[in-house]
Amino acid sequence: MTARTLKIALAVSVAVNLFALAAGTTLLVTRARVEHRIIEQSRPLRQPPMIEVMGDLTPEVRERVRESRIASALAARPDFREARRKRREAVELAAADPLDLDRVRALLEQSQQAELRGRARLEADSLRLLSELEPADRKIVARILEGRRGRRDRDRREDGAHAPRPGTGSAAG
Repeated sequence: MTARTLKIALAVSVAVNLFALAAGTTLLVTRARVEHRIIEQSRPLRQPPMIEVMGDLTPEVRERVRESRIASALAARPDFREARRKRREAVELAAADPLDLDRVRALLEQSQQAELRGRARLEADSLRLLSELEPADRKIVARILEGRRGRRDRDRREDGAHAPRPGTGSAAG
């Protein structure tokens, strides 16, 4: 082999190695993004965003809380799926002719019970987690007990608006 051939082979080898390094880095970054999306999608809708709750925690506590919340959400997922399925069945049956009001009512009650089971599981897991934390961390993480309504009402109060009057569904002001 000539010196020129060796230089070309070295240049090709360096280029291939750089390409492989770039591909590996891209794979790692993409994998992290996909895992983050999966975690976000599995998060129950009624919980505050984890990033909002855990921003001030130490990395060790943050990871422990994150793992606990993911496990809790995955455990409650079947109850929430059942609740949605029963509600869809009730809607379909309510639109059918003839109307079977007792069956629709039963399906709606089953949907509510399934949702309550899921929420109870999330709340019980949250309480267990809170009981394991130090007071300063517990103060931060306690916000996971706020439901969507709790955040919405708090945000409204901070904006200067009033909470809705019972039975009206609109803000007084």
